Amino acid sequence: MNNLSGLEALAGGAVVSPFPRLRELLGGSRPGHERPIELTIGEPREIMPDFVIDKLGEAAALYGKYPPIKGTDELRRAIADWVARRYGAGGTAGVTIDPDSQIVPLNGSREGLFYAAFPAVARKLASGTLQTGEKPAVLMPNPFYQTYAGAALACDCQPVYLPATANSGFLPDLENLAANKDLLRRTAAFYLCSPSNPQGAVADAGYLAQALDLARRHDFMLFADECYSEIYSGEPPPGALQVAMSGAGGAVQSARRAGDNDAGGDVFGNLLVFNSLSRRSNLPGLRSGFCLGDRDFIATLLEMRNLIGPQMPLPTQHLSAAIWADERHVEVTRRAYREKFDMADEILGSHYGYRRPAGGFFLWLDMTQWGGGIDATVTLWKGCGVKVLPGAFLAQDDCDGQNPGKDYVRVALVHDGATIREALERISLVLS
Repeated sequence: MNNLSGLEALAGGAVVSPFPRLRELLGGSRPGHERPIELTIGEPREIMPDFVIDKLGEAAALYGKYPPIKGTDELRRAIADWVARRYGAGGTAGVTIDPDSQIVPLNGSREGLFYAAFPAVARKLASGTLQTGEKPAVLMPNPFYQTYAGAALACDCQPVYLPATANSGFLPDLENLAANKDLLRRTAAFYLCSPSNPQGAVADAGYLAQALDLARRHDFMLFADECYSEIYSGEPPPGALQVAMSGAGGAVQSARRAGDNDAGGDVFGNLLVFNSLSRRSNLPGLRSGFCLGDRDFIATLLEMRNLIGPQMPLPTQHLSAAIWADERHVEVTRRAYREKFDMADEILGSHYGYRRPAGGFFLWLDMTQWGGGIDATVTLWKGCGVKVLPGAFLAQDDCDGQNPGKDYVRVALVHDGATIREALERISLVLS
């Protein structure tokens, strides 16, 4: 597909959702248990906040109004307040987030992750750093969230898959990346997910600062996907906003921002952070998220979305503001996941390369002994009726023809504790 345009490659199946591939793999095979357990989709099923219906009802009449494309003042302020509580904006950081110019509410983070690639590529094309006939590059971890690659191809860019393996702590190796100056010159955007999906690795503050420094030195956008940031067992994962507010990440190189240090505008240069209520608040069906960061980039993104983007319904915005303001339900959710990871510690121990992830709600299990992730997926389905996702379906072959997910399966701990215990016990029994 090297001679195809990005859209031709995308339409031709260069990147395919893992779930149709899983259906094809298992075909009509029968589960090996009368009660199958589905652990493939990262759809949280913990209890949603108890005020959801009431808040939607309060604003029901607003379904009769067109929502503003940039969101309501109420919602943008609630997001800014949450960021301040979570990452220390204001306070000792001395950085004030401007809800009017630095925040865009989104219909789930996926919408923003896709749309943001277009202005990122436009700014790279306008920079004059590309040679005639060169395509911009969009970087992403491998394994990766398929939206990243879809956005790259839709913009007719080269998706560059950076291995995120055990050898590099399940995050891209930034030292190797820093040495590839030609690639960085062409880079329009770098998607970085922390906690990572599927491995649950957390980028520490030093790693995030290094990634942001690369973005600023080579003037590309760092897209920090932090949708799993509120699911963790130990300390809260650091965020890219937190790192930027601390002054780490190097100086912004773009001349268009020279002297622009007011209201934190320069602090978030070359950075856009994405988050949502899907995982944090067990509301994947609400389709509510946001992006926050570089003021100039946000302005361009808003102009584009004003032409082609969907607005978030006003009742959804009213509810979302209330949810971002509430932390009680989030701690209940975290406790539930801690208990499920305690079960995994107990049942899996050190088998299958298991390690308790620092964030997120997936297990990333090494199935090398059982023929790799694809064979093990079939074995588990036929042997005990537990459906997992082959890691190969979440990754692409690298330049050497190796798929960094091929030896693994992803297991989503999204059911209640009793169901998760039974599933893990079945897996352990079949693979023993």
